[in-house]
Amino acid sequence: MAQLYFYYSAMNAGKSTALLQSAYNYEERGMQVALFTAAIDNRFGEGVISSRIGLAMPATLFDARFNFVAQLKQQQATQTVDCVLIDEAQFLTRSQVQQLTDIVDDLKVPVLAFGLRTDFTGQTFEGSHALLAWADKLIELKTVCHCGRKANFVVRLDANGNPIQSGDQIQIGGNESYVSMCRAHFKSLVWQAE
Repeated sequence: MAQLYFYYSAMNAGKSTALLQSAYNYEERGMQVALFTAAIDNRFGEGVISSRIGLAMPATLFDARFNFVAQLKQQQATQTVDCVLIDEAQFLTRSQVQQLTDIVDDLKVPVLAFGLRTDFTGQTFEGSHALLAWADKLIELKTVCHCGRKANFVVRLDANGNPIQSGDQIQIGGNESYVSMCRAHFKSLVWQAE
């Protein structure tokens, strides 16, 4: 039975690596996957899902206007699609998450979405919020804070490495701009300023 899975975490927990491993597992068994990644994040190349450990695969880009059901139906016209894998799922819209439930419920294709749960202020992204509500399975991928505890949050840093408490929700960046921290350290740096 097809289901909608949401694999979530803070940054640097291996979400893209886990996605690419899942794609490999399907393909190794002769199955076809449809890979998608957010057009807004092109740090590792346009139309590429890339992990920090050097794995990469091509993917179809999505933005806020992208229709996943239409795209999957178009792909299925020429080949079977056995699984849909989505990187950077926090950038999905609420409507797109509804489309993913249609893929699962109507087209009977499993969907594995990978993304951040919260932004640098501790608030959920639109896509993550909808996935947390509607996914059949929620799987937390864990990473660690510099203190050794589980990191649940992401702190945004300025050019001097100081924490930022406000700004646009979306700012693409990697280790130079963000660091994953436990709740206690996040609170001491971000909530303390409120």
